[in-house]
Amino acid sequence: MSTVIAGRYELERRLGIGGMSTVQLALDRRLERHVAVKLLAEHLADDPAFVSRFRREALAAARLVHPNVVQVFDFGFDEAAHQHFIVMEYVAGRSCAELLRDRGHLDVQEAVDVLVQACRGLDYAHRNGVVHRDVKPGNLLRSDDGVVKLADFGIAKATEQSSITQVGSVLGTAAYLAPEQARGEEAGPRADIYSLGVVAYQLLSGRLPYEATSLSELALKQQRELPMRLDELDPAVPPTLAQAVAMALALEPGGRPADAATFERTLRDGARGIPPVADTDQTAHLPAGTAATRILRGSAAAAAAGAAGAAAARAAEREPTGATRALPRRQPPQQVPARRRAAPAPAAPGASARQGRGGAPAKAAKSGGRAARRFLALLLVFLLIGAGTAVAIVATGNRDQAVQLRRVVSDNARDAIQQVKDLVNDNSK
Repeated sequence: MSTVIAGRYELERRLGIGGMSTVQLALDRRLERHVAVKLLAEHLADDPAFVSRFRREALAAARLVHPNVVQVFDFGFDEAAHQHFIVMEYVAGRSCAELLRDRGHLDVQEAVDVLVQACRGLDYAHRNGVVHRDVKPGNLLRSDDGVVKLADFGIAKATEQSSITQVGSVLGTAAYLAPEQARGEEAGPRADIYSLGVVAYQLLSGRLPYEATSLSELALKQQRELPMRLDELDPAVPPTLAQAVAMALALEPGGRPADAATFERTLRDGARGIPPVADTDQTAHLPAGTAATRILRGSAAAAAAGAAGAAAARAAEREPTGATRALPRRQPPQQVPARRRAAPAPAAPGASARQGRGGAPAKAAKSGGRAARRFLALLLVFLLIGAGTAVAIVATGNRDQAVQLRRVVSDNARDAIQQVKDLVNDNSK
């Protein structure tokens, strides 16, 4: 004889089991549809603090209606079975934990698709005041038609505030906890972004950024070690995508993407080869020697090299020495008001003799200016290539104007060099 919960949900088979609950596939007799019934462990029912918080969080989760969130239909307490239960939407498919178990890791496009959908679910929840606090592969469900849904909203917070020690549960998800969670601080939306960053690292590489068996060991590794870059583990991962994931793994919340929608855009851009851009708030919170600082290899290094090139160009204008001696100085305007127009200065004796026939020295200076500008532009390209970026900020100019800055963006160094050469040729005529 089958078990019926709350006189309505007929349990059919077990879908999964965890440290705090068991999930059963059930038939809702009233609505004649399949649902997933989560039966909480009996020891949790004896903790009044947990029960009270669980009810409040379950109510909050039940209000979340989004394509990328597993909807909560019902919850309550079955006196006959002495169990608290939650009735949720049944997702016919597999969790990301099962995908990792069977396949090791996902390819880039498949992983990004999963992560982007998870970001949408998180963003919706955060905008409605709900923080998940337990984002992990087991709580990311992918249906047979490819829709990814976040499960177990609200349950994690109720558990972590329980007076009953949840050793097995905490250690089981320690690798996905944000540093502030491991320190016992209140977890906000950016804690979920960190956890999803860990999931992203695992989906793309098949391993965790930090392997730990306790919260203390995890905290020490986070402070002392840098996880290996994803593009170093797997060359198929674009460096820009590796940078996006590293940003989500910043130790301080301020170093992570501002919200889940921003993380979604960063992931999409990273998969297309566009580097993430850290805003002022993020760079101010980047701790030295952490994984998040590696995002500066590309975009920030390019900006630094470009700034150095601009400074070099300005210095060359002020103090022409060496190869830049032939660069023309900024010319004064040719047209001035008539009443302020000064009479031409008398030519110095022998000036025409110094010019020679046909203005040869002037032509030589012009030719030298072209060569110097070519040299300066190519020097900047080599600086940027050394910084490991395909974004170049190029100094160019023409014969009548000072050195200017132009931006060249390319997916590879060879193409960037060619674009720089074309710019120099165009501005050296």
